[in-house]
Amino acid sequence: MPAAYSCLNIDAFRVARLERQPYHYLVGDHGIQPGAVDSLKADFPDIREAGFFPEEDLTARGSFATLLDEMKSEEVSRIASEKLDIDLVGRPKMITVRKLSAAKDGRIHTDSEAKIATMLVYLNESWQDSPAGRLRVLRNGTDFEDMVEEISPVIGSFFAFRRADNSWHGHTSFVGERRVVQMTWLRSQADVERKKKRGSFSHFLKKILRVG
Repeated sequence: MPAAYSCLNIDAFRVARLERQPYHYLVGDHGIQPGAVDSLKADFPDIREAGFFPEEDLTARGSFATLLDEMKSEEVSRIASEKLDIDLVGRPKMITVRKLSAAKDGRIHTDSEAKIATMLVYLNESWQDSPAGRLRVLRNGTDFEDMVEEISPVIGSFFAFRRADNSWHGHTSFVGERRVVQMTWLRSQADVERKKKRGSFSHFLKKILRVG
C-alpha cells in the first residue's frame, strides 16, 4: 500500500456507512484530501467523448495518476472486503474513467456477473440542485423513483457495492461534465482483458462513425 495517501482520504473509507438492504453497499463523502482537489482537477484526463474509458487508453499524470494508484492499493480492497463481506484482496481490478455523460447514460442496471464489486469515486467540484445525474440505489430495475437513497456526484463522494442479481442502480439522465473514477473487482484476469477490449473497441467505432 502507499506509504501515505496524498489524494484519497483513507479514513473516510474506513468509516463509510454500510447498508445491507436492498443489497450490500457502502457510501460516504470527504473521500478526497482537500489539498488534492485543485491538482486532481488540473490533472484529470482530457476526455472529449461520453462514456467510460479504461485507464490504459488514457494518459494519467500527476495527482490523477497518484489517485489511481491509491485506489488500487491493498488497503482499499481490504476495507471494501470487510464492509461488503466478500474477499476482494488479490482480485483482478479494472479502472475506467468518465468525464462526459450523454443522455442515454446511467440506465438502470445491476452490473454483469463478471464483476464482483464496484467502487465509484466522484470528482465534480459542485453539482446542480436538480436530481439529474445523481446516482440512485434502487429497489427494482424499472422505476427510478423507487429508490433507497440518492448520491450527489460531488468531489469526495463515493459509493461501492457488492454485485448481486438485485443490485439495481443508475443515475437520472444528464448531459455534460460528470467526472467519476470507477474501480471494479472482477472474477478473473480474462474478464478484465475482455472488458478492456470491448471498451476500447466501442470507442474506436465511435471515432470511425464520427469521421464518416
